[in-house]
Amino acid sequence: MTAVDRAIAERPPPAAPARRGGRVVVVRSALTAWLSRPLADFHLLLAIFGLLTAIGLIMVLSASAPGEVAVGASAYSVFQKQLLYVAVGTVLFLIVLRIPLRKIRHVSTMAMLACVIMLVLVLTPLGTENYGAQSWFIIGSISFQPIEAAKLALALWGAHVLVTKRALLDQYRHLLVPVVPVALVVFALVMLQPDLGGTITLGVVLISLLWFVGAPMRFFGVIAIGAVSGAVVLAVGSPYRLERVMTYLDPDKDPLGAGLQARQALFALAEGGFFGKGLTNGSSKWRYLPNVHSDFIFAVIGEELGFIGCLVVLGLFALLAVVGLRIAARNTDPWIRMVSATLTVWLVAQAAINIGYVVKLLPVTGITLPMISSGGTSIVTTMVVFGILASCARHEPEAVSALRSLGPGRVGGVLKLPAPVAYKPPPKRKPVRPSTPPRGRKAAPPPVDERRMAGRHAPPSEYRRRDSRRATQDRSRRRDGR
Repeated sequence: MTAVDRAIAERPPPAAPARRGGRVVVVRSALTAWLSRPLADFHLLLAIFGLLTAIGLIMVLSASAPGEVAVGASAYSVFQKQLLYVAVGTVLFLIVLRIPLRKIRHVSTMAMLACVIMLVLVLTPLGTENYGAQSWFIIGSISFQPIEAAKLALALWGAHVLVTKRALLDQYRHLLVPVVPVALVVFALVMLQPDLGGTITLGVVLISLLWFVGAPMRFFGVIAIGAVSGAVVLAVGSPYRLERVMTYLDPDKDPLGAGLQARQALFALAEGGFFGKGLTNGSSKWRYLPNVHSDFIFAVIGEELGFIGCLVVLGLFALLAVVGLRIAARNTDPWIRMVSATLTVWLVAQAAINIGYVVKLLPVTGITLPMISSGGTSIVTTMVVFGILASCARHEPEAVSALRSLGPGRVGGVLKLPAPVAYKPPPKRKPVRPSTPPRGRKAAPPPVDERRMAGRHAPPSEYRRRDSRRATQDRSRRRDGR
């Protein structure tokens, strides 16, 4: 054997990169095949729902226990309330899954009216002031915040109105009325509480509705100018809002006062590092960081679970955005498309705003982190939103045909979910008959089809001349006969 042959024989086989590339192709093909299954979105949504619920309960327990012990309460007091609200939200999630979406659409108008009435009543002595805002109904140990229900009602009712009028939306009066005036009334009632975070999320819902219905871009420019102008006026007109803005611009100006939350949140994130200190080992929750189990719970996640924990939470909300918009794209019912897209943008934008002010990218607005922060009304409403999104996923055309032909499947069999109804577009309306002419005007005679009246063997002018000659001959004969 020559040296060249020996070198060729001893050369390592170049199969490893090919095998690695083959594995990537196999994994990509398997993932694509799984995502193309009829109920893939439904199963992904259930997984996101379960993981966020579990993370939320664990972090609420870890973040709230030291503070409750410090004030002499039970370490599990906040966790027990959160667990109760999660149980109520889970029951409502399962109930919403069983309600046909067409019924939810039909009751959206009454739900919007009820929410407006509650927002008016909460400003009366029936409401209770908490955290500087009169936005709560408190009956015994049960508290309820109507603004959370108003966000959902606005999304459902606004989509219903815009879809009903979609043939006329090229006219501004039909695009804006009545959705925008009703939304402005709700904004005004919420700002009277005052609740800046609720107003921001309501604005997200309204803008999402107008975006997905196809409003012109210049309209969003007007909205942006109005929103910035309104924010400046509200910030200057209220001392506590102005203080929040100034603290965002310079948090070191008052490190032990207005800037305490922002600074302590950054300290907690920095101490967590890449892997975190471990559950229950964080120090910020020992009354160093106010509202640690509600508004600033993401800081505790960063401190105890580190960058990895934060990345998991961010990944779950990013996956929620992809799945929600995918549900909207795969549906054929225009109302379901608009509702699923709007609800998805609402939840993801609320999470982005909360995480943004925790990491000092945005001013503090008091918006909770969906499914993770403690709060009864917030967690229950968010679970209802997940129920509506899951029902929208089951109404995709491929999912409907699979559930009706192959049965409910494992998850549907365990939950005993009814088969969804396929979408049927509304029948085309018959052309409207012309109205009767007003009095004093004679209606024009209907046009005569001369070809149909005289036959189809000669042009109409020839029949006209022939009939004229015959009529003249008949008159002359009768005159001669006389």
